[in-house]
Amino acid sequence: MTAVDPRSAHGHGPSVEGVRGEEVQVHRRSKVAAYVALTKPRIIELLLVTTVPTMILASGGLPSLALVAVTLVGGFLAAGGANALNMYIDRDIDSLMVRTGHRPIVTGEVSPNGALAFGLLLAVGSVAWFAVTTNALAAALTAAAILMYVVGYTLLLKRRTPQNIVWGGAAGCMQILIGWTAVTGSLSWAPMVLFGVVFFWTPPHYWPLSLRSKDDYAAAGVPMLPVVAPLSKVAREIIGYSWAMVLTSLLLVPAGGMTPFYAVAAALLGGWFLWEAHALLRRVRRGDKDVKAMRLFHGSISYLALLFLVVAIDAFL
Repeated sequence: MTAVDPRSAHGHGPSVEGVRGEEVQVHRRSKVAAYVALTKPRIIELLLVTTVPTMILASGGLPSLALVAVTLVGGFLAAGGANALNMYIDRDIDSLMVRTGHRPIVTGEVSPNGALAFGLLLAVGSVAWFAVTTNALAAALTAAAILMYVVGYTLLLKRRTPQNIVWGGAAGCMQILIGWTAVTGSLSWAPMVLFGVVFFWTPPHYWPLSLRSKDDYAAAGVPMLPVVAPLSKVAREIIGYSWAMVLTSLLLVPAGGMTPFYAVAAALLGGWFLWEAHALLRRVRRGDKDVKAMRLFHGSISYLALLFLVVAIDAFL
């Protein structure tokens, strides 16, 4: 005869129903986490870092907190939807790369159809959200950003040209224009300059990361610049875009009516970034075994965050 645990029989131990209930809850949490992973939340954080300072500059001070909130929600929905659609389209090559082999579609945590439906829901929802909560121009720019990333970058450019990330990065710049129009209902030179800063920032930010993962991209047949060009050419291109980024950042002084505080801070930050970019080329030319490309990658994140912090502070001066 099989013994029965008296704790279960009298409700003092875990019942079968209780264990199953916990398993269902764990499964649900795992499924939710998988869908959240489709949105690439860490990338979205970087996009939103540029939105609030842009809105502060557009307002000439602190904008409505409610407007900031709805703009950030809309930006999250738009970027999350575009990223989910990107993973749906790229599921074949994601399975070939170590850096993307853990993505939810590849692991089977989310089905391709589920990811497609989720991405479309977020994308369409974000456009509707901006149309209802802000204005038609912000909604139109949101739709353009999604199309640029999903169609322009993912479908047309990523697998065809080593300049893919240059033009694909333009979609990430659109949040700046969206944030500005959410406040003003129109565009001007100042947000276009900030757009240019992030546009030129994207290659020096992403190519160092691509250097670390170039074997992955080569295995998947994606012609990222570090895959198809010598390291010295990659470093020179990084320097070219870095100079364009720094010079564009200084154009905000006349375009945005910035104070000397911004001018000095932008020049100092730009000088530091250019030093790091040229240092990368020096290490390449010396033939260093480790060119420390990730140093520039992490530095690019700090540069952008600090520059936009300066933009926000300057608006109050």
